[in-house]
Formats: sequence, structure tokens, C-alpha cells
Amino acid sequence: MISVLSLTVTLLLVRSVWSTCSCSPSPFSGLTVNCSSQDLGRLPDFPLDTTELYLQHNRLLTIPPGFFDSFLKLRMVDLSGNPFHCGCNIQYLRAWLLKNPAVSVEGPTCSTPPSRAHRTVSALGEVEFSSCRRKRCSAAGSNLALCLVLCGVLGLLLWSLLLVKDLSFTLGIGEKHDGMRAETLRSLKPKHRTRVKNLTQGNEELETPLLDMEILPQIIDTLHKRHNIKIKHA
Repeated sequence: MISVLSLTVTLLLVRSVWSTCSCSPSPFSGLTVNCSSQDLGRLPDFPLDTTELYLQHNRLLTIPPGFFDSFLKLRMVDLSGNPFHCGCNIQYLRAWLLKNPAVSVEGPTCSTPPSRAHRTVSALGEVEFSSCRRKRCSAAGSNLALCLVLCGVLGLLLWSLLLVKDLSFTLGIGEKHDGMRAETLRSLKPKHRTRVKNLTQGNEELETPLLDMEILPQIIDTLHKRHNIKIKHA
């Protein structure tokens, strides 16, 4: 069973072309993975049954958030000799170290910034990360402001739609429209002009008005009820 697990681990690690880690059975009923002195700038994938992990003397600046959470069998980690940058990105590692005192951890030690050099990550205090909290609050404030602006724009659009819905139109019709004929309603569109031309050619003198004033009240009532268009007699 151990040989099968070792082969699986080897295959997983070979996929990382920049990693030449070795693995072997661990006395903690798991696997020991040794990635020390491999010039690693980031962490490869490790099997979840890893119990001992050696990462000392590499180029690790931080540990990605959540990296150690899946290693439920982890009993020992060596992170010494890495140039950890103890800025806001080191908060996950610090929290994990404080939350898992049963795991034996060698190192890690801060290299930068200079004000925190040579200090162990677990010894950093909460007050030293207060600026990180302010940055998160600033980001949250920016997102809130953006949401408020978007809500304002949507509110203006809805208000505009309500105004348009309540708008009314007033058309004035006087006695001069009683004799409205087809030639007075010529359209600028070519197809309409052709239609009117054919109509006038068939009847040289069109005597019947195009608009029947007897049904005008019905038209006015329909326009008002359906389209909120008011027509007044001039």
C-alpha cells in the first residue's frame, strides 16, 4: 500500500517541472515530503495525506491563504530559511500557526519589511496589521459608493419612465382644418408621395375632405383614453 502511495506522490510531483521533491513513508502513518533547498518561489501541489513537509531554504515569500487547511494529517512543517515578507499577505500563515499549536513548525521568520526582520511570524501582533484592515474597509467603502451610484442611476431611470408615462399631448384643431385635403398632407417619403400622386391623377379635383369632422369626437375620445393625448378646438 505504501509503495502505491509513494508512486502516486512521485507522479504528482513530477508534473511540476520546477520541483524535484522526494517522498517517503512517515512514522505518523502518512507521507514525508521533502522539498528543501529546491529554489521554490511558490508551492507545488502535495498529497493530502502528507504528515511531514520540509520546505526550508527556498524562496517562499508567503503561504497562499487556505494552503494548509486541507492537510488534516499534518504533524510537522519546516519553513525555516525562507525570505518571508511579513506584510498583509502573511496574515493567513500567522493565523494558521496560532490555530494549530499541535503542529510542530520550524520557523518561519520575517525577512522584510526591515521593521519586522528576524521576527517569527507567530510573534507578530494584531496591531501590526491594523493598516490591512483599513485597506479592506476602504475597498468596502468604494464598493458601497459604487452601489449607491448605480442605485441612483436606476432610480433616475425609473423616475424618467414614470414622467413619460404621465405626459400628455395637446393638439389644436381649428376651423381651417375643416377643408383638409389630401394634397395638404403630403409626406416627405417617396412612397407616400407616389401614392398621393396616383390618387390625384385618378381624380383631378378631390372635393371630399380627408378628415371626416363628424367622427372627430370619437377620435379625440380614443386618443385621450388610450394614449393620453388631449385635443382642443382652436
